[in-house]
Amino acid sequence: MSDLVPELLNTLNRRPRRTGLLRKFERTAGDEVQGVLSEARATIDVIVQLLRADTWYIGLGVGEVTQPLPRSTRAGSGDAFVFAREAVNKAKSSPHHVNVVGADTKAAEQAEAVLWLMASVLRRRSDRGWAVADLLAEGLTRREIGVKLGISQSAVTQRAQAAGFAEEQRGRVLAAELLESGAAA
Repeated sequence: MSDLVPELLNTLNRRPRRTGLLRKFERTAGDEVQGVLSEARATIDVIVQLLRADTWYIGLGVGEVTQPLPRSTRAGSGDAFVFAREAVNKAKSSPHHVNVVGADTKAAEQAEAVLWLMASVLRRRSDRGWAVADLLAEGLTRREIGVKLGISQSAVTQRAQAAGFAEEQRGRVLAAELLESGAAA
């Protein structure tokens, strides 16, 4: 089996610089990577990207990070790093391979539940559904997407519905809000 980590790191750290990325993603051990993000929405973007690949166990630690941050992600410390280690271990036995651990247990469990629901939606999404969802996420109109994909606006709408695009967008907002409330605790 080939090493998938270099490609993952390239994707996660791609320029232009990812919003909210305080320290770039780095390999920590074997096939594990770790990064430091300051924004909940950016964190959800990364999680959706990882869920889409359907290859990774995702552990998210929500909490304080010792300041100042060291130059290397691997040298970081604080509750968020401890929680992340616990979360990735739990993710290995999680039904959707994603786990959230934080000081605010309730907010972490609620965010995790939303991410599990999103994972369920995303796993069922077809390539055609991803094509429409990606273009909608870029801000294209249904008409523009139809022209680009050579399908009718009605077909775009049907694919977006089948892909669970609205559900994903609402899940992203809710998960980010829960992560923000858990970080503030």
